Amino acid sequence: MRRGLKYVPPALLLLALLELTVFVLVGRGVGFGFAVLLVFAASLLGLVLLRREGMRAWRGFRAAVESGQPPGRQVTDGLVGLLGALLLALPGLVSGVVGLLLLVPPLRRLAGVGVRRATERRVSSMVAGDLFGPRRVRVRRGAPQPAPTPQQQPPVAEPGRAIEGEIVEPGR
Repeated sequence: MRRGLKYVPPALLLLALLELTVFVLVGRGVGFGFAVLLVFAASLLGLVLLRREGMRAWRGFRAAVESGQPPGRQVTDGLVGLLGALLLALPGLVSGVVGLLLLVPPLRRLAGVGVRRATERRVSSMVAGDLFGPRRVRVRRGAPQPAPTPQQQPPVAEPGRAIEGEIVEPGR
């Protein structure tokens, strides 16, 4: 996780240069005043949506918890909506377009699936189950796997010690 942090400052610098370049190009195309107005309007819309998306995410989370359902879908949907509104609120045309795209329902669902998968990879199975409910596993019929040889015997669990894993039923 920390290895990727060294790329954050150069990425932010590149993003700032990209935003500045796009702003200059749009300013030349439609005029400087209109470009400033466009950035200002997008930021204002982002601030309004930030409040709305935050309240929507909180209500969805509370409704899921009160009904006894796993709140993961509402949390990921809320996070993607908040990220979209935050990117829209940031002054910049590129971040505004990305923020708007994250607020479009089909793209929002797609980004939510990505957030869910990334979360499931980073947390334990137990936490992922609590957040998103039981996992759905695809089981394919195929040739039975050969029995492990004595050198490949799986480790035997010590009494009282839990082993994390999945149960796979043969023939299903």
